Amino acid sequence: MDREVIEQKLESLRRCLQRVADKCPSDPETLGHDPDLQDIIALNLTRAVQLCVDIGTHLIAGIEVPPPNTMGQTFDVLAQEGVIHESLAMQLKKAVGFRNIAVHNYEAIDWTIVHTLARHHLDGFTEFAKVMASRWAR
Repeated sequence: MDREVIEQKLESLRRCLQRVADKCPSDPETLGHDPDLQDIIALNLTRAVQLCVDIGTHLIAGIEVPPPNTMGQTFDVLAQEGVIHESLAMQLKKAVGFRNIAVHNYEAIDWTIVHTLARHHLDGFTEFAKVMASRWAR
């Protein structure tokens, strides 16, 4: 991956987060009863997680450390290497947990938790994007 690909992934991440912010209703009950909104929110959050993992694994490949064994470990490695803060790594690892449920066990999703994530916790993705953009601008 080159800088242009990373920039495209960061732009895709921005679009996913914007879609979540635009479509998430103000109350969790509405989300819990609207399958179309659920699909939009879950798909875009899942994509956001995957984009962060893709960007992170590319960065890890360039710093010559052992590759992570799991998606969540991607963020542990980035924190260990001082690329991101430990608190951000923890946020993103929780997002990986959501992604795994959304992909593998969709019917078990708690839409109240997803609503909270979508309305109040997108900042971890935004912070990650800023850190990555500044690294790739070098």
